[in-house]
Amino acid sequence: MSGALKPGDRIPFEHELMTAYGCSRMTVNKALSGLMAAGLIVRRRRAGSFVAPQRIDMAALAIPDMRTEIEARGATHGLKLLTREITIKSDGIAIGMQAAPGTRLLELLCVHLADTQPFALERRVINLAEVPPAEAIDFGTIAPGSWLLENIPWTEAENRISARKAGHDAPHLGIASSTPCLALERKTWRNDAQVTHVLQSFPSEEFSLVAKFSSTPRT
Repeated sequence: MSGALKPGDRIPFEHELMTAYGCSRMTVNKALSGLMAAGLIVRRRRAGSFVAPQRIDMAALAIPDMRTEIEARGATHGLKLLTREITIKSDGIAIGMQAAPGTRLLELLCVHLADTQPFALERRVINLAEVPPAEAIDFGTIAPGSWLLENIPWTEAENRISARKAGHDAPHLGIASSTPCLALERKTWRNDAQVTHVLQSFPSEEFSLVAKFSSTPRT
């Protein structure tokens, strides 16, 4: 959960964990089985245990990493950081971020580009109490969502999808204020602590959501 081990990193072998923690093989095996059941590690026969890749799909609806989505379209992803500010959590700011008053937050506003053209506007708040390394990252060159997915494990996520007019986002997206947009809101937690809150706005003609389902015949 600390992020010291990244997705794909090997977990120490059972005999190493037995020595490190002074416990039996049965206890170690039970602990690893619990981590696997929670989706935090994968166990490979004869190879060992590894930190599991972080999933970016929830409730049968995939909302991919922005950089991946743009590159999948055959375009080059670009990023324009508009504002970066460290604030202190209070009741009047960072609505959507569950954190104790006094918590330091990193607030970002950026535009994702596809071949130099605006693709989406992103407002993101990161809980620095949970993700201290984020304060030193240059999010003018690294997409915040991409960095978080690659470096910070999460255990719970919530997505909310809505439609609205571009409004105040219009100048950043190069569209009229009356243009319909798709708004994707995501919150992620690590155990009971919220890691980030993000709102992404897409011009409706630039983005679509696809969910693929299959039916199981009754037996």
